[in-house]
Amino acid sequence: MSFETSDSEHESTVQVLQEVRSPSIPDDAHVLTVLINHPPGAPGYPPHRLPGGPGFGYMIDGEMLFELEGEAPRVLRAGDAFWGPGDDLIHYRDANNRTDIPCSFVLTLLCAPGRPMREWVTEAELAARKHLRVTG
Repeated sequence: MSFETSDSEHESTVQVLQEVRSPSIPDDAHVLTVLINHPPGAPGYPPHRLPGGPGFGYMIDGEMLFELEGEAPRVLRAGDAFWGPGDDLIHYRDANNRTDIPCSFVLTLLCAPGRPMREWVTEAELAARKHLRVTG
């Protein structure tokens, strides 16, 4: 996809941060944008999923240890964009990777009507899906 990245008259620029293949967007999706702040060393939210649809994020400050089912954990830093397809995929970690500074990120969630934005994953389900988790 092409996106014009400059406006010479106003000296404005656009930087593409993330491009994803067309995720499934539910019909009549509800869209919610939230700001999440984790204090230094915070473990983040427990394992969860976004059953109603995909989520798109942008790191504002700090560093986050981010882990999705089927992907190795990775560190996201201020200025990084990220996303998760939602549905049944488990989001294992969104922990603050630093003990000396907070981390903040914006998350925009798309959710099908009547579906929860987020649901927690049980210990039994984590054990049953352990083979889908990538470590290292």
